[in-house]
Amino acid sequence: MELSKILSMVDHTLLKPESTWAQIQEICDDAIAYKTATVCIPASYVARCKAYVQEKGSDVGVCTVIGFPTGYSTTASKVFEAADAVKNGADEVDMVINIGMLKDGQDEDVLAEINAIKEACAGKPLKVIIETCLLSEDEKVRMCDIVNRSNADFIKTSTGFSTAGATFADVELMARYMKPGKQIKAAGGIATLDDAEKFIELGATRLGTSRIIKIVKNEAASGY
Repeated sequence: MELSKILSMVDHTLLKPESTWAQIQEICDDAIAYKTATVCIPASYVARCKAYVQEKGSDVGVCTVIGFPTGYSTTASKVFEAADAVKNGADEVDMVINIGMLKDGQDEDVLAEINAIKEACAGKPLKVIIETCLLSEDEKVRMCDIVNRSNADFIKTSTGFSTAGATFADVELMARYMKPGKQIKAAGGIATLDDAEKFIELGATRLGTSRIIKIVKNEAASGY
C-alpha cells in the first residue's frame, strides 16, 4: 500500500495531559507536511490549532476528544463540550461512551447520548470510542448495533489511555457487524506501518496514532 494512502487516513494524535503549545504546533507541522487526515488534540487547543493550520494555508482537519478518556461525564457536559469544540473550529469530534451505562444494559440511553452529541456537532463527523479493551464480546457487538442505529459516523476502538489499544480482532469484529456507511477508526498502540496497513485491510478507514509519523521521520516511536 502506498505510504501516502496510509498517511491520508491518519489522525495524527497528541492527547497527553502535559502537551504544550509548542508540541501541538510540531504535530500540526508534521500533519501538514505528511498530509494526514487530521491532527487530534486536546479541546483546549482547538481554536489556536485551527488558526495555526489556516495560517499555514493547509486543509488538514482539526479533531478533538470529549468525555475523554473515561466517558463518565454527564450527557449534558459532553454535549456542551462538543458544541464548544465545534464553535472553536473543530472539524471532527471523537467521544467516549459511558461504559458503565452499557454494562448496565442501558443501550437505549447510550444511543440517546450519542445522538445528542452528534446533534451538538452541527454536521461535523462524530466518532464513537467504545474502549474495546474494557468490553466483552457481547458488549462490542451491542455497541456495533448501537452505533449502526445512531447518527454517528464512525465507531472507534480505543482512547489509548486504558489497558490496551486497537487489536486486529476488534477491527475484524467491527467490519463484520457495522453497516455500510458507518466507518471504523482503529486507535491506540498502532506501532508499525505493517500494523497500519493491516488495520486498513481489515476495514479501518481512519487510524488514530502518534507513532506512524515518527516512524516515517525515523524517530523513536513510542506512545499512542
